[in-house]
Amino acid sequence: MELVNTVVQIAVGSILFFILFAIVTVLVMYIVDVTQTKQTIRRNYPVVGRFRYFFEHMGQFFRQYFFTMDREEMPFNRAQRSWCYQAAKNMDTTVAFGSSKNLKVPGTVIFSNCPYPTLKEDAVEPDVVTIGESCKIPFRTASLFNISGMSYGALSKPAVLALSKGAAMAGCWMNTGEGGLYDYHLSGNADLVFQIGTAKNGVRNSEGKLCDEKLREVAAHEHVRMFEIKLSQGAKPGKGGIVPAAKITEEIAKVRGIKVGQDAISPNRHPDIRNDDELLDMIARIKEVTGKPVGFKAVIGGAAWLDSLFTKIRHRGIESAPDFITVDGAEGGTGAAPLPLIDDMGIPLGESLPMLVDKLNTYGLRGHIKVVASGKLITPGDVAWALCSGADFITSARGFMFSLGCIQALQCNKNTCPTGITTHNKKLQRGLVPEDKAVRVTNYVNNMVHEVGVIAHACGVKTPRQLKRHHARVVMPDGFSKPLNELNPEVVPLKRPV
Repeated sequence: MELVNTVVQIAVGSILFFILFAIVTVLVMYIVDVTQTKQTIRRNYPVVGRFRYFFEHMGQFFRQYFFTMDREEMPFNRAQRSWCYQAAKNMDTTVAFGSSKNLKVPGTVIFSNCPYPTLKEDAVEPDVVTIGESCKIPFRTASLFNISGMSYGALSKPAVLALSKGAAMAGCWMNTGEGGLYDYHLSGNADLVFQIGTAKNGVRNSEGKLCDEKLREVAAHEHVRMFEIKLSQGAKPGKGGIVPAAKITEEIAKVRGIKVGQDAISPNRHPDIRNDDELLDMIARIKEVTGKPVGFKAVIGGAAWLDSLFTKIRHRGIESAPDFITVDGAEGGTGAAPLPLIDDMGIPLGESLPMLVDKLNTYGLRGHIKVVASGKLITPGDVAWALCSGADFITSARGFMFSLGCIQALQCNKNTCPTGITTHNKKLQRGLVPEDKAVRVTNYVNNMVHEVGVIAHACGVKTPRQLKRHHARVVMPDGFSKPLNELNPEVVPLKRPV
């Protein structure tokens, strides 16, 4: 009987010990998670958040038999997101055994390697490109891959701080988005592109019209390098910006000139830009007031508009021309948009980018107007294709969101983003530590530029901007590929002066 009692006492003691051990372990894990700054999910959801990384790790084994394959998800598949995460963390981005990419899918882009690739010692540094050569204060930059327009309001304070600091360390530019300029944008001393949306947030008067004095105030900031008039964006051409009321703080409401508790909705277009002449008048006005390069962002709906616009420019003279055009594809993203526009409106970048470049050459404007490509370009292959198609610069929004830790939760239009990127919930923002995420932004840019360079050197050129259409091929419906220059023959630039 004594032996039984002893065994029972040992069993009970062991159980109590393990319970105590478990409690202490969970408590330690909790303290570690809430104090670490490397992983947002663990910081916001201590202990429980660890399961996300465990399941993510185990998923590669389960997916092989039960779940979605690495290249089947939308809008970005797991393979794309994984590359962004690894690049941002400065981890090894190499893979083993063979590609999981189906190279027979029509529309797939592949690159033409040359028999004698460029050696490392033959490669050259990215060339410096001047935007707005005729401006009082032109912008000279070697930056290849940059941060597209994302407003403070759509993004959280720590996200903007991280992007600003990361952009400065990487030497790329950051677009403010249409929500106006805040100290958070300026805090990192990055080069900035101030976007003027249809509501003219930050540069409008009490009547909602463009204000020259406020333009001068913005332009007075040394790090504001250019101005971009936003006509439309890929996810919602024909619809203005939308920031839900749940994300409107007093600070945001003050800059935007609206009330807390109401949606921030921009008009479908600039009320004072009704035709090509008024667009060119606006460009000339902003150039004159600020002395800095001015361009516009638009989704291309067809070649006829480009013919009309470029004919006007040739008639009026280059002083009214934009210094750059940002072309956004229909596949572009946003925090909130009507489904019919996000699914069914606008021309994809694969068609509109070559169209724009060709029209600029046709009208002899390619030397004056730089081309910025935007729209789902988040991996080296995407960026290299855009360069082959004629882009001078590439911008990305969602790629940089992934670098901050975005897990594609698809809650950007709510105030519930679990990674703190698109929410103003202080508890959720706490997980996003700007100092740590800024390093990831820098890593993402540096690894992107490096691997685009790898593609360029395999094609036999010394720098990514030397990539041309004949370096890329597109898979056709029969499974065979054709060179991009056969599908979109390059137009010889018009020599006649403007």
